[in-house]
Amino acid sequence: MKVLVADKFEQSGLDALKAMGCEVSYQPDAAEQALADAVRAAAADVLVVRSTKVPESVLDAGPLSLIVRAGAGVNTIDVAGASARGIYVSNCPGKNSVAVAELALGLMLALDRRIPDNVAELRAGTWNKKEFSKARGLHGRTLGLLGFGNIGQEVAARARAFGMPVVVWSRRLAANPVEAARVAEDLDITVVATPEEVVQVADVLSVHLALAADTRGFVNAALLSHLKKGAYVVNTARAEVVDQPALVAAIREKGLRAGLDVFASEPSGAAGAFADDIVQVAGVYGTHHIGASTDQAQDAIATETVRIVRTYKDTGKVPNVVNLAR
Repeated sequence: MKVLVADKFEQSGLDALKAMGCEVSYQPDAAEQALADAVRAAAADVLVVRSTKVPESVLDAGPLSLIVRAGAGVNTIDVAGASARGIYVSNCPGKNSVAVAELALGLMLALDRRIPDNVAELRAGTWNKKEFSKARGLHGRTLGLLGFGNIGQEVAARARAFGMPVVVWSRRLAANPVEAARVAEDLDITVVATPEEVVQVADVLSVHLALAADTRGFVNAALLSHLKKGAYVVNTARAEVVDQPALVAAIREKGLRAGLDVFASEPSGAAGAFADDIVQVAGVYGTHHIGASTDQAQDAIATETVRIVRTYKDTGKVPNVVNLAR
């Protein structure tokens, strides 16, 4: 079986793929036309990607039968196109949850204590203790979560350790009141019936919704209008879940601060030019879509990717399949 790995991937995973008899091509910088060319040249049966986009041109470039997203979300892959071509798409859910949750908490702390601005002024030779001594603190502040999957649950656990009351909305819990009551009691959180109820009470709003047709632009101007003045917004999910122009307007009108790991105009590969106006807005801190990028998370994802490929190679079955391609 020929496997093309087209993103940064742990050496342990590459070694394990080779040890099971796969012919492995490792091209971590392949993107766009270069990715299509690499699939064609390798005659790959399996394509492994992280953030690199997989459009129709890549699907048509070789004899692909399986695409593994070495992560959770599959919005960068043309899943419908893959299904139409009989190509399985699989992912590694839950393996990066702790890493993303840690970054979300890090962004909250950075927003509250303005850590990046502290660093910038010190590097510029300015001592400004009077200005940067002003912070609210997170203890006792209400954290609102939109979405309560693996990552949302990990964020909630850490926020509770910080002494933050946690209020949650998720479509799954809203549709299952009995389960919602059990989760609320077990995890010492409050589960509410609507997103508006979360936003109205949140001092910090953290977004953990998967990107789908019904979540695109979910955090829109109407929802943001319910936020308190000076609240913090954190998005470590997908940029498209938040209406970015509406967020910019709310930042300016309400004095919000935002910590963003995802952006509307990210490069298609791991490196490249970046020009998204939102990072120039006062009160916005950004990171380079690195939520899942810890050694712990990547080891776990590599192990799961190898398991998926091994199972497919040995049995023809695909763990964690997100489409029914055949």
